[in-house]
Amino acid sequence: MSRHVLALDQGTSSSRSIVFDEAGRVVALAQREFRQHYPQPGWVEHDPEEIWQSQLATAREAIAQAGLTARDIAAIGITNQRETTVVWNRRTGQPVCNAIVWQDRRGEPLCARLRADGLEETVRRSTGLVIDPYFSATKIRWILDHVNGAHLAAAQGELAFGTVDSWLIWKLTGGRVHATDVSNASRTMLYDIRHDVWDHELLAALHVPDSLLPQVLPSSHAYGETEPGLFGTPIAIAGVAGDQQAALFGQACFEPGLAKNTYGTGCFMLMHTGERFERSSNGLVSTAAARCGAAREYAMEGSVFIGGAVVQWLRDGLQAIRASGEVQALAESVPDAGGVMFVPAFTGLGAPYWNADARGTIVGLTRGSTVAHIARAALESIAFQSAALLQAMARDAATQGGRPLSELRVDGGACVNDLLMQFQADLLGIPVVRPQVTETTALGAAYLAGLGVGVWRDRAEIAALWQAERRFLPTLARERADELMARWERAVRQTVAE
Repeated sequence: MSRHVLALDQGTSSSRSIVFDEAGRVVALAQREFRQHYPQPGWVEHDPEEIWQSQLATAREAIAQAGLTARDIAAIGITNQRETTVVWNRRTGQPVCNAIVWQDRRGEPLCARLRADGLEETVRRSTGLVIDPYFSATKIRWILDHVNGAHLAAAQGELAFGTVDSWLIWKLTGGRVHATDVSNASRTMLYDIRHDVWDHELLAALHVPDSLLPQVLPSSHAYGETEPGLFGTPIAIAGVAGDQQAALFGQACFEPGLAKNTYGTGCFMLMHTGERFERSSNGLVSTAAARCGAAREYAMEGSVFIGGAVVQWLRDGLQAIRASGEVQALAESVPDAGGVMFVPAFTGLGAPYWNADARGTIVGLTRGSTVAHIARAALESIAFQSAALLQAMARDAATQGGRPLSELRVDGGACVNDLLMQFQADLLGIPVVRPQVTETTALGAAYLAGLGVGVWRDRAEIAALWQAERRFLPTLARERADELMARWERAVRQTVAE
């Protein structure tokens, strides 16, 4: 049997495909960026067809780059930007409009109505989430309300909804399979993660027909096979998980109390909580972890909307750098941020604040402030936001009888930035551990697919493959770290006008 697995890693700014061998090593990687659409302030869209074409092209490229053919690929695993919403015609396979991206805030007026109707507790009890336009539910409702003919077509069963994994599965299987996994379903604000069913009370409240919805399956499962013409021969699709749950799996965080933080476009911290559904009292959400069998598994999650995207803003908006890779050198050209605090609330604030009205704010500027100080403050903002998440997790763990975190495993594009990782360890007061394979989101999808077809026997074999590349140990006095966090919280309070 082939011992290679192909992971499709469909992200917010690019589509990537990675071939892994049985040791979890990267054999080949292909990547293509695609366009971001901003039709109005607070709106973010993608072209679903461009997502599909870029993902297909990178998959073919990665297989060829590895010197393999489709017959050498044991299975495909899919991981994806979550919450991003696609609605398409079941007969034609054509999207009815652009995908509405997870960052998009146009659903806030509907969210406000849902809160006013007293649905906050229902949502928390069933889905583990808070009412927020971040999640898919209000995006679906907006499409049905604003795309000509969509409401009637949905009522007649002619339309299909999916997060990006469902869209890719549909395209890969030639429209034969309309499915998602439990981790992606848990991000829609429509799925009861305690009982593994679509929540009909919430569907009724949002007037979403259940005919739109995909079948929900375990993350490691036989989803189907690709169309023969796509790669020359069919390949099994055997693993699917939302990007953050896939990264938790790829980091071998299989036990309660193990946590990871992914530094991507946003930052996403997840802590495994085992088979118990735990609700946060500190602004976090509960979510379904990737699942290999019938047993339910959960995680506590905090989401930062603007993480690495702040570096893109330095490059494209402020034009302080020509390429993202230049930010560390610019930030290191000054010894510290010179008192500057940068809260990049470009699309509101996520956990643990949940304030859709917050906007990006830079405070502490003096005549001596330079673009280097702003760049350093921008990098540090990623660590400050993540530290706020971990502090919230620690408070929840203390009240729920959980174990305190002893280390934080990190991954994602920005985790290669040593300055950022050291500052993160200093703020947290615990080691920050970077693994040898930082492509843990794609690796998690590969592991889930490989488990399904026998490339790996069990989680114990996968856990044995995980190895640390570097441990960043805290060097900052706790008093100073606490002082910096207090200054950060003051800056956060200034992001919302009175």
